[in-house]
Amino acid sequence: MESTAHYDVIVLGGGPAGLTAAIYLSRARLKTMVLTDGTPGGQMTLTHEIANYPGIEKINGYMLGSVMKKQATAFGTIVRGNSEINSMTLGDQVKSITTAEGQTYTADAVILATGGRSRTLGVPGEDTFRGRGISYCATCDGDFFTGKEIVVVGGGNSALEEAVSLTKYATKVTIVHQFDHFQAFAYAVEEAKANPAISFVMSSTIDEFYGDEKLEGVRIRNMVSGEINDFKTDGVFIFIGYVPNTESLKEIISLNDRGEIITGTDMSTNIEGVYAAGDAVVKRYRQVTTAVADGTVAALAAAEYLNSIKRK
Repeated sequence: MESTAHYDVIVLGGGPAGLTAAIYLSRARLKTMVLTDGTPGGQMTLTHEIANYPGIEKINGYMLGSVMKKQATAFGTIVRGNSEINSMTLGDQVKSITTAEGQTYTADAVILATGGRSRTLGVPGEDTFRGRGISYCATCDGDFFTGKEIVVVGGGNSALEEAVSLTKYATKVTIVHQFDHFQAFAYAVEEAKANPAISFVMSSTIDEFYGDEKLEGVRIRNMVSGEINDFKTDGVFIFIGYVPNTESLKEIISLNDRGEIITGTDMSTNIEGVYAAGDAVVKRYRQVTTAVADGTVAALAAAEYLNSIKRK
């Protein structure tokens, strides 16, 4: 343990948003600590290859997270992984965060970069083939399926829009949806149905993913007849919703009806001295680059806030 548990800023979350914020804060000579409940890098570490990060041709997601952590610690950031938060008090001028191990840390400002997770099907094989044929991000991974046949799971706007987008790469896209109708807007449904590369398997769900070193196919169950069929595919994209990691913030921070943190343009929340960044905030697009941008803005705003309270 450190001799003092007080910091200028505590960043909750070690994904690209949190690590970027830490880089900026520590470089500004602000005493900064990152608390994350997992491995630094967040959801980014699940991506086998990132090919659209400016300035880097290709890099493994885990490696990019490691580089970001190395940059942050080089400037003086303390990073504590596998730290589960037990309780927090953010409304006071001095913020307080207690971990499950009983250690209490305080800070003058906090940045919430708790991230989120794609909603999963929760069926056998999904964890095994995540990043090895299963993806939750068309923008991130679509190019890797050029010339291949893939499956898209879901029936909302994201699923249909991304299915159309994926036809730029894949030769065939099969949409599997559990209902006999779509929940998407009419324009999205019409565009998908008009695309000759897209076919549909309705009233059906995936019961299992299977393969050897990589995904080779799925078992599709018709929810009306109960019939199960094996379906060969090179990859599966799952778009059935997104879950922000904000369960512990419900009684503390203003959230929208989807559980996303509401922020101002400077990433400020409804509590003075508390900022948010990354996939947990209200936003349409969730990419490594958008998370990095959020982290930058949140760090600069937090630094300005700290300067303002020091002048008082």
